[in-house]
Amino acid sequence: MGRWRSTMRELSAEARLHLYARSLSGRTGTGIRVAAFYGAFAIIAAVVFGTLSVHPF
Repeated sequence: MGRWRSTMRELSAEARLHLYARSLSGRTGTGIRVAAFYGAFAIIAAVVFGTLSVHPF
């Protein structure tokens, strides 16, 4: 009976660690997406302001 409980406790700890790692990787993926979005926005803004500052005529 004691061995079964320790096995279940280890399994539970492993499951908790796995869930924590999955939630952490999910947050990391979201952070990368947000950074990519803001990076793309910054590049577009730089191109727009760069073309506005050049006077071709």
